[in-house]
Amino acid sequence: MRKRFISVAACLFLALTSWAQTTLSLDSCRALAIKNNKELRISEEKIKMAGYNKKEAFTKYLPAISATGTYMRNQKEISLLNDSQKSALQNIGTTTSNTLTQAMTGLLTKHPELAGIIAQYPELGGIANSIAPALNSVGTAITDAFRTDTRNMYGGIISLKQPIFMGGKIRAYNKITGYAQQLAEISHDSSVQDVVLSTDQAYWQVVSLVNKKKLAESYLELLQKMEKDIDKMIETGVATKADGLTVKVKVNEAEMTLTQVEDGLTLSRMLLCQICGLPVDTQFNLTDENGNSLTDGDIETATYDMASTVENRPEIRQLTLASNIYDQKVKVARSEFLPSVALIGNYMFTNPSLVNGFENKVRGMWNVGVVVNVPLCNWGGGIWKAKAAKSEALISRYQLEDAKEKIELQINQSTFKVNEAVKKLDMAKKNLDKAEENLRYAKLGFEEGVIATSNTLEAHTAWLKANSELIDAKIDVKMTRLYLDKALGTLQYNK
Repeated sequence: MRKRFISVAACLFLALTSWAQTTLSLDSCRALAIKNNKELRISEEKIKMAGYNKKEAFTKYLPAISATGTYMRNQKEISLLNDSQKSALQNIGTTTSNTLTQAMTGLLTKHPELAGIIAQYPELGGIANSIAPALNSVGTAITDAFRTDTRNMYGGIISLKQPIFMGGKIRAYNKITGYAQQLAEISHDSSVQDVVLSTDQAYWQVVSLVNKKKLAESYLELLQKMEKDIDKMIETGVATKADGLTVKVKVNEAEMTLTQVEDGLTLSRMLLCQICGLPVDTQFNLTDENGNSLTDGDIETATYDMASTVENRPEIRQLTLASNIYDQKVKVARSEFLPSVALIGNYMFTNPSLVNGFENKVRGMWNVGVVVNVPLCNWGGGIWKAKAAKSEALISRYQLEDAKEKIELQINQSTFKVNEAVKKLDMAKKNLDKAEENLRYAKLGFEEGVIATSNTLEAHTAWLKANSELIDAKIDVKMTRLYLDKALGTLQYNK
């Protein structure tokens, strides 16, 4: 168990050591930043959502099919006959028998001679009684036939509605969702470019501070060597203690400068880690830290066509799509006061049913038809809504034209800054050559005792400033070129 623990610990140590020695390139930093950026994940989901909305809009062209079912339990059933009618039907035989009896009694009263004849046929009384029950049975059957039994009712309907003409609303919605999907994709690309830009800024800031740290260390070594030399010169009486104190002050200043650069470098590395989605205490090296990549190979003059360049900007494409969306919204507003036509079809069934009389059976039927809706008067509401949509479309066009003008100005400013950075780099090189030559002569003069300590320190300071300005100039060339690519809409990155 102990051996397994030691083995796992060793593997973890090797993994951490391997990661600590990882060297990140600019492309790998960009890839990590793009992969781990939460805003880009949000924009990707917006693209998916826009795609779903587009598919949903297309379904408006297709027929809508629905099914509805219902069941109802009623306290009482619907009766087609009232109580007196029911009683009359159920007792129709008895009533008829009583009527015949009364008629026979009246007949015998008027014609007594008939009594003897009737007495000879006693079966006539039985026939009357038989007729009475038979008629009562018929009445009861009729009453039962008129029962509805509507205490339990259920039914259903299956409907189909196929739009034929909806005033252009469906087509406009499909175009709007298509433009919205393109808008989401362009917005995502623009966000990716912003992430790449911020990554490059942090990356080159680290590279700049690494080189300035090396410069500060070299400057401190020079001053420390000079401090030792001045101490020896003081011992031999060639230099004064004041000269020694002056050098020591410069050494302290150099140590403070080195500390500031180291602190700035630590914070810059933490910022780059945060952008790349790495733990802020991650240890890594950058491929460009050695300074060899700070060359002049990418300072050529940019050539571009202003008109096509402006149209290629993500902001212009977004505003163009927004303008198209508002144009379609105008059509949607107009459709509200245009006629609409739809084909409908239904199949319905009920129990009880009325298809074959009133039956307690499930029976159904189908029907087809055309529905036409013509708005007649909404007191001008649709007209004002259409006018408001037109105003929105005009606003989007004005915003588009304004953006084009501002982008042209931004491109011209970025081009000017690139050219200015190139000039500053050339001047920084010349200044460094002069500073190095001046430092060389100052060192020789100081060693020979013909140049004062203060002059030698000034030469060291000038050399430090010239080197620092050269580093800044090289970084500035890269960043101004990056800003120009962003302004031109040609910022390249690995997707």
